[in-house]
Amino acid sequence: MNEKKLPTVAYFSMEYGLHSDFKMYAGGLGILAGDYIKGAKDIGAPIVAIGIKWKQGYTDQRIDENGKPYDTYHNYVYDFLEDTGIKVTVKIRNTDVVCKVWKTEQFGNNPLYLLDTDIPENGDAWVTGQLYGWFGEERIAQEIVLGIGGVKAMRALQIPIDVYHFNEGHAALAATELIREKMCAGKTFEEAWLATREEVVFTTHTPIKEGNETHPLDRLEYMTAFNGLTRDQMERIGGNPFNMTIAGLRLSRISNGVAALHADTSNKMWKEVSGRSEIIGITNAIHTPTWVDERITEAYEKGGDLWAAHTEIKRELTAFVKERSGVSLNADNLLIGFSRRAAPYKRSDLIFSQPEIIEPYLESGKIQIVFSGKAHPLDDTGKKIVSNLVAMMKKYPKSVVFLENYDMTIGAMLTRGSDVWLNNPRRPLEASGTSGMKAAMNGVLNCSILDGWWPEACIDGENGWQIGDGFETTDFAVLDRHDSDALYDTLLNRVLPTYYDNRAKWVQMMKKSIETTRETFATKRMLEEYYSKMYIKA
Repeated sequence: MNEKKLPTVAYFSMEYGLHSDFKMYAGGLGILAGDYIKGAKDIGAPIVAIGIKWKQGYTDQRIDENGKPYDTYHNYVYDFLEDTGIKVTVKIRNTDVVCKVWKTEQFGNNPLYLLDTDIPENGDAWVTGQLYGWFGEERIAQEIVLGIGGVKAMRALQIPIDVYHFNEGHAALAATELIREKMCAGKTFEEAWLATREEVVFTTHTPIKEGNETHPLDRLEYMTAFNGLTRDQMERIGGNPFNMTIAGLRLSRISNGVAALHADTSNKMWKEVSGRSEIIGITNAIHTPTWVDERITEAYEKGGDLWAAHTEIKRELTAFVKERSGVSLNADNLLIGFSRRAAPYKRSDLIFSQPEIIEPYLESGKIQIVFSGKAHPLDDTGKKIVSNLVAMMKKYPKSVVFLENYDMTIGAMLTRGSDVWLNNPRRPLEASGTSGMKAAMNGVLNCSILDGWWPEACIDGENGWQIGDGFETTDFAVLDRHDSDALYDTLLNRVLPTYYDNRAKWVQMMKKSIETTRETFATKRMLEEYYSKMYIKA
């Protein structure tokens, strides 16, 4: 890409997953953002990233002796961060809060600028303490730092920006600063809003209405989040209560969902919102050098022994599982990976829903499953899901494992070393699902509901398997039973016979999986689409 011809983009995200030990991420949203700025570096795209320097990051989630998850936090120090010498000030609760700006390009990424309130000037030093921690006021304070502070940081660093890309609604307050600047230069609110819309693009990730963040206007006003705008102007932007996604849709010239199906779902979900931007589909992608094992790439490209390479990596995974959990899995038997945030719609425990069917396979070890994933610290329902998976580990001690405290290291081990990648969300509630892309490029065969990215990739029986037929209903009891039956049918009648009785076909499917995903779902394609469809005006 010729960067002289391309607009410069400021990419705002609450979290960035760049490395397992750099605790700036919670899960998929952050790992996507990390891959995005690594991919930008690879192709020379003029993109700078803005985020927050989290003192404690996201929760370290451990399992206690009773099989219940609990949350722990550490203060982290990162010696490699570069001090830009820049500080900017934002108003929180009508008080000046100073934000120090750090920079890193440590992980093969484009410049990432991180705002930090943990400095002596501040009484509110803990604003940037915990990612997604605490409650509504703290979240607004953090979003003031990210959005308003992020724009001010770009000005102080003298980086001219053509396009502001909000990755999820957390950054929506950045637009209030862009509007405020224009009003200070003499524009009316209407003129400033229209001009700001021309500079902003927005990515929505959450296909569940209740999962989209809202704040009471009174609370935003109390936190000084209006940023010079009136209550009426804020209500026109985001509604009452103020919805960060609706604000993002109204403040941008174009928006995108993170898969073709997700764009359709989002357009239906927000169809009543007046004055919103069109939502197109740009499917997420992964940074191949970060996630794909070089031994697999070499075997694939040079016509080597793909099964031997996979077996070597699988044995490393079983050793890793033994080290982390004490469980010895059989590297010759089918190993299923399942790594997801613990949320009800992802149905982590669907495979256990009809024990009379699945139990003989688990007791014999013919099917082995390794689970991982965290629940949000304040999500008791999610924590019950984790507890249930731990209970299944105790019930089937030779074939079911739950690896606590999910991170990028666990994610990489599972998406490289499993035989099958299982995904069974309630369609259409999975936005994208990049872990399946990582698995596919490693020759790990996806076995998935037709949701998120998988409808775009699946050639059923050739590069993986579809579970069911894309059935949708809002009656979750009916849907869960339908999908449970379909899961068992696919797994027992198609996956198992191929694995145990037709190795040649399995290896052929591995090759097809790699062939059909390695370019289509890599960051280069995603970034080129962002430029052609969103960043460069038609």
